[in-house]
Amino acid sequence: MSHDDLKAELIKTDDDFRRLYEEHQEYERRLHEINQKTLLSEDDEIEEKKIKLHKLTLKDKMEHLLRMHREARVSA
Repeated sequence: MSHDDLKAELIKTDDDFRRLYEEHQEYERRLHEINQKTLLSEDDEIEEKKIKLHKLTLKDKMEHLLRMHREARVSA
C-alpha cells in the first residue's frame, strides 16, 4: 500500500489521524490567506511563524501514526 493510499485510509478510519489531518488543512488555509496579502504586518508574520510550527508538529504526529500503521501491517 502506498503512502498516499494509507493516508487516505487513515483519514477515513482513524479518528486521531483525521483530526490531525483536518487541523493541518485548516492551518494550511490560514497560511494561504496570510500569504495572499501584499504586505504582512508584524502580527501576520508572527502568526505565520506560529502556523508553520503547528503544521510541522501536526505533520510529525501524522507521520508517526502512518509509520505505526505501516509497521503493524508488515508484522501482521
